[in-house]
Amino acid sequence: MGRLDELRINAYLSEVARGYRNNAFVAENLFPTIYSEKEKVDIFQFNKEAFNIYDTERAIRANSNVISPQGFSKHTTTLTEHDLSYPIDYREEQEAEKVKLQLHATNVVTNGLQLKHEKACADLVQDPNNFPTGNKLILSGSSCFTDNASDPQGVVDDAKDAISKKIAQDPNVMLIGQDAWKTLKRHPQLKGLISDNLNKLITLDLLKKIFEVENILIGKSIFADKDGNFVRIWKDNIILAYVPELGSSRTEYDPSFAYTVKKKDSLKIDEYKKEGNKVKYIRATDIYDPFLVGAEAGFLISKVNG
Repeated sequence: MGRLDELRINAYLSEVARGYRNNAFVAENLFPTIYSEKEKVDIFQFNKEAFNIYDTERAIRANSNVISPQGFSKHTTTLTEHDLSYPIDYREEQEAEKVKLQLHATNVVTNGLQLKHEKACADLVQDPNNFPTGNKLILSGSSCFTDNASDPQGVVDDAKDAISKKIAQDPNVMLIGQDAWKTLKRHPQLKGLISDNLNKLITLDLLKKIFEVENILIGKSIFADKDGNFVRIWKDNIILAYVPELGSSRTEYDPSFAYTVKKKDSLKIDEYKKEGNKVKYIRATDIYDPFLVGAEAGFLISKVNG
């Protein structure tokens, strides 16, 4: 059966049409978006001079105490354009009245860009090679959280300490892969911390109190591999990070784990034609790149399930 025939059938069966909707994307919580007027951007990384202890006492008529600036490092890069188009033949559109093919095409290409961003961010933060020594831990054997004698609370506490010792801030975001979350919420150590008069079920709200992290998210996003099999983007890993609020009070000295740098007003949906105007394309375009700008502000706990 050809695509045109399928659309003719779908025009009558659209009320029972079946589609797939991806679970909520969460990468934005680790890679908040900042906007640039230009595609060429400078990524600055400042040092820790704001945390140094200086001699500040001054005697009468003595010279002022002067800081010796330590400078900063700068990485210049050009943002990447991302675009995706969906073709619609004029005959397909005529036959697919109830399917609303243009709306479907818009959803497909927009979701495609979002999924690519989610996957790119996940690949960056789930690669131990992107973290410095002391900011990553690969679990194995009895340390894996699938072992009832393991110590998730102790592992997370150590990870939080590792971050705060390097940036003078506690992590405020924790991202847990779905497979890791399934193990954590059943862990006997964590369930043992629940009062007897409550249902013995670990919820996200309880986990925030146990781990003392204000924002905890579960990575459930899925993509289809080359064979059409659904695969989870977020593995059995846990990522802790300090992500500053993007407000007017923020300064260049605030530590930051990661950003998505996006060209201002670059997200556009448009339509174009070719091939004798019998095929039109619904296109989504965006210009951005995710950057891991301060890996010392994060911690990767890998292979939670072994």
